[in-house]
Amino acid sequence: MKYDHIFDELDIATDPFALCELRGACDLGLGRDASATLHYILSGEGEISLRDHEPIQVSRGMLVFVPALQSHALRSFGEINDPVPECNPADLKLASLLAGTDQADTGQLTALCARVTVGLRGVADIIDLIREPMIEDVPSPSEVRPTLQALLTEISSPRLGSRAMIRALLMQCMIEMLRKRLAKDESSFRWMAALADPSIWSALKVMLDAPGNNHTVESLAGHVRMSRAAFAKRFTGAYGSGPMELLRDLRMNRAGQLLRQTDLPVKRVADLVGFASRSAFTRAFEAKTGQAPRDFRASHQNK
Repeated sequence: MKYDHIFDELDIATDPFALCELRGACDLGLGRDASATLHYILSGEGEISLRDHEPIQVSRGMLVFVPALQSHALRSFGEINDPVPECNPADLKLASLLAGTDQADTGQLTALCARVTVGLRGVADIIDLIREPMIEDVPSPSEVRPTLQALLTEISSPRLGSRAMIRALLMQCMIEMLRKRLAKDESSFRWMAALADPSIWSALKVMLDAPGNNHTVESLAGHVRMSRAAFAKRFTGAYGSGPMELLRDLRMNRAGQLLRQTDLPVKRVADLVGFASRSAFTRAFEAKTGQAPRDFRASHQNK
């Protein structure tokens, strides 16, 4: 129960934004969202392909969490196996993303897609610290199965308050995914234990609050009144990599949010996330996402 204090202070928000329908054997590219994304597979079989990651096999009832700025695509195998749930995306104010082939009598993969943010102690986007996808293959019966059944009911029979209910149910799914991994002490989540360490949390908070500031290992160590060597060792032991590597990830994630959510010039975005020049920022952003900042913004203008 050593993580209870973390869950008491988590602020989880989900924003369902699209219903993806893949008819037949086909792909649907989803690009690099500036937010983390949660996919709930409603029907069919296929896979989610990610940059620099093995494809994730998916089927009905699975939940897949994709970290922020991860380019990925849904792929349907086109097999007929599950009944496709009835849904009118417009009733839930969801975008309808379609892909398909001309083949008749082929199966359909359908997924509900939602953006996810997680804050802690008043700091937004603590979930940026999660670097690897999370995959939940929900058996029947299971603790989360009733939640997924309720979710399916709201999607297939939308009524007053359904969108708010879907947000709440997806939030329950996120909590279940997080606590299961913490209970197993998975290596990619051991850094969360460091949030109980006042020194490490203080340094994390400084970077999360203002990733664009001129942080260095020396300045962060000074902030928590530790020597540079002691701080670097303690931070790496808790998080699994050095503070500057984390800072680069936080800066790129914040840049992605600014590009998607504002009309600020790219040079101004570069300034806000701590880059002295637009060219240096562009190189770093392309290395992280595979897209130039302008291309990334253009790909999100209609989402």
